[in-house]
Amino acid sequence: MEGSPIPVLTVPTAPYEDQRPAGGGGLRRPTGLFEGQRNYLPNFIQSVLSSIDLRDRQGCTMVVGSDGRYFSRTATEIVVQMAAANGIGRLIIGQNGILSTPAVSCIIRKIKAAGGIILTASHCPGGPGGEFGVKFNVANGGPAPDVVSDKIYQISKTIEEYAICPDLRIDLSRLGRQEFDLENKFKPFRVEIVDPVDIYLNLLRTIFDFNAIKSLLTGPGQLKIRVDAMHGVMGPYVRKVLCDELGAPANSAINCVPLEDFGGQHPDPNLTYATTLLEAMKGGEYGFGAAFDADGDRYMILGQNGFFVSPSDSLAIIAANLSCIPYFRQMGVRGFGRSMPTSTALDRVAKSMKVPVYETPAGWRFFSNLMDSGRCSLCGEESFGTGSDHLREKDGLWAVLVWLSIIAARKQSVEEIVRDHWAKFGRHYYCRFDYEGLEPKTTYYIMRDLEALVTDKSFIGQQFAVGSHVYSVAKTDSFEYVDPVDGTVTKKQAVLSPLIAIALKISQIHERTGRRGPTVIT
Repeated sequence: MEGSPIPVLTVPTAPYEDQRPAGGGGLRRPTGLFEGQRNYLPNFIQSVLSSIDLRDRQGCTMVVGSDGRYFSRTATEIVVQMAAANGIGRLIIGQNGILSTPAVSCIIRKIKAAGGIILTASHCPGGPGGEFGVKFNVANGGPAPDVVSDKIYQISKTIEEYAICPDLRIDLSRLGRQEFDLENKFKPFRVEIVDPVDIYLNLLRTIFDFNAIKSLLTGPGQLKIRVDAMHGVMGPYVRKVLCDELGAPANSAINCVPLEDFGGQHPDPNLTYATTLLEAMKGGEYGFGAAFDADGDRYMILGQNGFFVSPSDSLAIIAANLSCIPYFRQMGVRGFGRSMPTSTALDRVAKSMKVPVYETPAGWRFFSNLMDSGRCSLCGEESFGTGSDHLREKDGLWAVLVWLSIIAARKQSVEEIVRDHWAKFGRHYYCRFDYEGLEPKTTYYIMRDLEALVTDKSFIGQQFAVGSHVYSVAKTDSFEYVDPVDGTVTKKQAVLSPLIAIALKISQIHERTGRRGPTVIT
């Protein structure tokens, strides 16, 4: 703290009508809008900060991190300047602004922060022509619940000014504490730059048997792995945890340098975009493969020869093998959660373990409520997200370490583990089709007509022939969720209806490969 105090300014502004957070996903828009539209980012940051009660905000601690995408450094600086002007007492920021979404949740919970701001657009492309986003996590470490998101939106619609310290500058590269003397403040404003991996790694050490995983990855009989960070935030985590801590060879990890445009690639860990990993796995050299999205909360698992593990199957297999993880042997298993689009493979496991399973709308904020109440130990979504009550976010690296723990304990390959699961619990099929860039009017009519179809009582019982197979409609539903914790009702979350294309695909698979265990379409 040198020189005169840094001034705190109040800047007039005008509201935007499109700053409604998408549930726990925060605000996600084209980067050009954040970068070029006057006060677009400051408006939303002020709305987030103003949503925190003044008594809770004054002098509190918050966490800030990003996935390193284009515009993150500029946005981080604005967040810091505005946090200082709005009375936040301390910010914890990852070195160079980098923190994975699971790491932000971990730090919030570890230091009992008031919340955190994550600069990410998840699996969306980066760069000037890509996407940018701002996500707000609350004090439990999880995404903001709907009541908080609604409050942020209401503030954003009426905002007239925001507070900022434009002369405040921080060095994101230098680890340690930086203090600043501000006008009209009795205490200095403090920024602490931390190693992005350390606190999160210490948590992982308490969950897993690192010696067992290290034995799997080293020595003459080692499992050869290939892990793709897709030039997102996970590069430092993969290097430090899997390579430095657990002994995987350095060349096991690829695309580990975070890039602002993710190397021009789409940082989405699926068969469409993680093609570099898929081709490497098809060669047969590696027995285990994994990829992560930009902010590290989603993952994909591949076995030797490119054997793909669907996210719904992965969730169910993890649930069936939790006894391989010291954390769950100690804590026990209280229940499972899955989003409505996720297949019911998890339900079969829950039934065998005699624990409840909760079906929720898409969005981790619903799982957070269940975990805070002690009802849920493990949860997941079909969009490649899985996590447990160690955090209040989905956690890609945690899921990968679970899989390595299962392989170490069972001494089987990925494919053997999956096929054994199918033989015991049956195989569940589901399909996901993404429709991007639809006009809002078109989207409205599609959903209106679909809902009219599936809510027609005469639709139930109809039969559809696909080849030599006949499928009957057993159930249709316009999904509505009643939170068992607080009774909150969330309506019109999804439409459940049969997809005959799935039946056709199943028929083709059966004829080509045969099947083991019963078939369930979800």
